[in-house]
Amino acid sequence: MFTRKFVPVAVLALALAAPGFGKTYKTTYPVSCSDLWPAVKDALANPDNHYEVVASDDTQMHADYNVHHEAHVTISGAILQRMNKVTLVPQGTGCEMQVVSNWSGVEHSDRSDFKRRVDESLARLKAPPAQPAEPTMPVK
Repeated sequence: MFTRKFVPVAVLALALAAPGFGKTYKTTYPVSCSDLWPAVKDALANPDNHYEVVASDDTQMHADYNVHHEAHVTISGAILQRMNKVTLVPQGTGCEMQVVSNWSGVEHSDRSDFKRRVDESLARLKAPPAQPAEPTMPVK
């Protein structure tokens, strides 16, 4: 009898405590934080990435954001969605990106998805601007 009452309470307590289970993932980049921060902001601002920025501090190079996924395979994926955080920390001439990601599972991996999107933004922002084509002279 006691077990029947205890199990739902224990499950509910774990579900409510789950936001504290977020893990910090660190990636070091060979560029300065001032070069990396625009890529982080670009990745967060891209509407295709489904991020909602809750707070952003350019001075501290820190942002809190929510991830909105299209679909969830499990009920826990829908219930346990919560805020992620990213902070840039200078490391010599490079920069360490610290991401606190609270969800990673069968459906998606916020940690690797965010890093990939920042890498793509960094490459795009560092790419030289396209040169206009030289006008060609008509051949007579």
